[in-house]
Amino acid sequence: MLQFELLAADPDSHARRGTLTLNHGVVQTPIFMPVGTYGTVKGVMPRSLHDMGAQIILGNTFHLWMRPGLDVMQSFGGLHGFEQWNKPILTDSGGFQVWSLGAMRKITEEGVHFASPVNGDKLFMSPEVSMQIQTVLNSDIVMQLDECTPYETNGHKTTEAEARKSMEMSLRWARRSQDEFHRLDNPNALFGIVQGGMFKHLRQESLERLVEMDFPGYAVGGVSVGEPKDEMLDIMAHTPHRLPAHKPRYLMGVGTPEDLVQGVAEGVDMFDCVMPTRNARNGTIFTRHGDLKIRNARHKADHQPLDPTCTCHACAGTEGVAWADGGRGGFSRAYLHHLDRCGEMLGPMLTTIHNLHYYLNLMREIREALDAGRFTEFRRRFAADRARGV
Repeated sequence: MLQFELLAADPDSHARRGTLTLNHGVVQTPIFMPVGTYGTVKGVMPRSLHDMGAQIILGNTFHLWMRPGLDVMQSFGGLHGFEQWNKPILTDSGGFQVWSLGAMRKITEEGVHFASPVNGDKLFMSPEVSMQIQTVLNSDIVMQLDECTPYETNGHKTTEAEARKSMEMSLRWARRSQDEFHRLDNPNALFGIVQGGMFKHLRQESLERLVEMDFPGYAVGGVSVGEPKDEMLDIMAHTPHRLPAHKPRYLMGVGTPEDLVQGVAEGVDMFDCVMPTRNARNGTIFTRHGDLKIRNARHKADHQPLDPTCTCHACAGTEGVAWADGGRGGFSRAYLHHLDRCGEMLGPMLTTIHNLHYYLNLMREIREALDAGRFTEFRRRFAADRARGV
């Protein structure tokens, strides 16, 4: 089941505000979706995800197929029961992970033959297999199997002819995914994925042919795969707003806070990215006033929290009152610097909570600005705040 309702639109951009109703709940859009590759958002308890305002999270079809396997997943009634998350889940198709195996896989019209990265077993992924796995996972949003068109391979930039060949196969796989999804009588929602590399006319052709298939929602894939930032932004500006206005639009694997704000302006409703969690584990913190490197020596004795305006558990503790508003319940930069230097696991747990809270709060502020008709003003203030520096 999927119902998408538009609530507001920004007159100065393609930004829009909506609600997305799925089998496991309602999602307010625009939304950021934390990535839980192996059935967990690394270092974060489900309760913490609830507390920070996560409405929908991701699971990884490929990795969950490898481990723990479909028998185990089926015994729990799907991914929700397995990881104890009662809100919506989106699962990717496994296409990107198979593509990233490089020499360990062979792509044909039928599907992808590859060696398991876990134990070396010879395996086969096809549109039909992907739909079967995702049906067992019982994810609210299922993604078609596609071929992720690379920007370049071993220094060779993908040509237009190569991008077209890949895009056309993804379209055929979209139809096969849709046919199998319906054959399985999956009660959830299947999204098609626009491909076409960095070629706008191929993106347009992919988009139009997917729209003819009438998916409940659409994603823009094949971005943030090694291309220069300006080319990624060019595709972001071209594709999302051309997708059907009455259906949700998902930009896959993007990106920085600035990318999210720009993506919303281009008409995107849904985002996911490992950046907030991965960067947190590597000591890079996102704040209202720019990025902070917690490993820098200047934080060794700093009493401030990561972000004085933040109300996450790392910055405001159980009180939930920001430092800027008089709260003193959070952890200092000095403490988090110390945890990082000592390799203590609490450090990346707290920084991950903060980064995810920052992303989710950013999306909440965007929704509030759209509700109030102040998105243009919000964008100006956001850019000025981020440029200020910590």
